Amino acid sequence: MNLFRPTDEKLRITLLVLPDSSMMSLASALDTMRAANRIAGRDLFDWQIATLNGKTARLTCDLLIEPDILLDADSGGDVLIVIASFNQQYHAGPAHLRLIKRVARNFSAVGGIEAGSWILARAGLLQNKSATTHWEDLEEFGTHFPGIDLKSDRFVIDGKVFTTGGASPTFDFMLYLIRMRYGYPLAIEVSSAFIYDGVHSATDTQPLVSLGMLENSEPRVAAAIHVMEQHIDEPVAVVQIARQVKISVRMLEYLFRRTLDMSPAAYYRRLRLQTARRMVVDTRLRLQEIAIRTGFNSLSSFSRLFKNYYQQSPGECRKQAQTIG
Repeated sequence: MNLFRPTDEKLRITLLVLPDSSMMSLASALDTMRAANRIAGRDLFDWQIATLNGKTARLTCDLLIEPDILLDADSGGDVLIVIASFNQQYHAGPAHLRLIKRVARNFSAVGGIEAGSWILARAGLLQNKSATTHWEDLEEFGTHFPGIDLKSDRFVIDGKVFTTGGASPTFDFMLYLIRMRYGYPLAIEVSSAFIYDGVHSATDTQPLVSLGMLENSEPRVAAAIHVMEQHIDEPVAVVQIARQVKISVRMLEYLFRRTLDMSPAAYYRRLRLQTARRMVVDTRLRLQEIAIRTGFNSLSSFSRLFKNYYQQSPGECRKQAQTIG
């Protein structure tokens, strides 16, 4: 079955939801289908929610999702979509991965949303394919799976497999699916139902910082932040940033203070520290490696600035996150 061929046929979808998933990612897949059915006046999508143990899945917002089915060897349909966010490595062990790989044969297409890409990769379903995942995990994902053609796109389709970078890219993917299968007018109506006027293609790069409002109100500051996010590991001087944005350092300083109430240098340091914190909490990288990847000269300098900003050391932050998780 060609998932994106124009048709009036109903699509049967199984959403495999792992604990610690994002409600936004689930809703981006689920509510677009619901809206399409309501607007079309008939069931274009038929879905069911599955878990790996048949029990409720507690999302990151603490909401419990009741499954319709337990995913097992007999599960099947048109599309299997795996939704995961945090702690995916703990929620899907080797036996689960073997099951997912086996069950994938019973579906015409398989997708991974956010960290669902990790699940598909660990199950061996992305080998020698193009894929994406959430931008926070791109570097780590590429290191773990060198046999995958990793892209920073919002969503990637490669044959019968697709992956998305998170909640908003999933919404974009679902609109694309609706548009290709059921026509442009329905896709526009579904988008309008959520007052969603974002114009994104699959190959748009996932931004490190979402600057939608800022790009409209002060595009020069947004452009400077884009330069910063491209040089997290090797920070560039403010004078170089100003030169790339084609304004003076003095004007750049003024615009940052007027718009963000801080200097460009302070914002840049904050951006790097926020990136470092995500690595501390969400990866097992050594702190020395995190310091290098976020452009700090030494582990001691990184630890000192981190503690000044977050009121706890990187090690304490990691330990606290593991306790909560």
